[in-house]
Amino acid sequence: MAHKTISEYKEVIKACKEVFEKKTRDYGTAWRILRPASITDQIMIKAQRIRSIQEKGKQKVQDNIADEFIGIINYCIMAIIQMELPADAPIDLSFEDVEKLYDKVVEDTIALHEDKNHDYAEAWREMRISSMTDIILMKIFRIKQIEDNEGKTLISEGIKANYQDIMNYAVFCLIKLKEGS
Repeated sequence: MAHKTISEYKEVIKACKEVFEKKTRDYGTAWRILRPASITDQIMIKAQRIRSIQEKGKQKVQDNIADEFIGIINYCIMAIIQMELPADAPIDLSFEDVEKLYDKVVEDTIALHEDKNHDYAEAWREMRISSMTDIILMKIFRIKQIEDNEGKTLISEGIKANYQDIMNYAVFCLIKLKEGS
């Protein structure tokens, strides 16, 4: 099953990267101007919209939920890239440069997924998409609290780990949506 999951995971990431590439070619790396808290808020807006649609059972704006999960994944990747770039890195990056950074974040996050998937035995497959949406929101609120505390934690994992978890849950949601779960 784990081999199937990695294949599905990479398929989801491929779709996310296609969107990321097209937007980068349209807008460049304008997102680099965003402060970390602004990226976190963008992820929160997308997750809250998903939850609102799940609770109401209908939507008025026709952007589908899958596209929102893709946005969450791409914003998590952008956030991690922002965290790892030096403070004096230029705002404008070529797609080729940012693509390498994107791929590195994905590689690290897939490795984390594989470790957790081993320990948790693919428990996410038994979860509801609505529960995973709630966990994504909880992790966003954790990130916001850590940001408000200037990155300091006493015992908790840091911001990057929370972005990676959000990214993984969003990938799981897209896999489940594709399966019709």
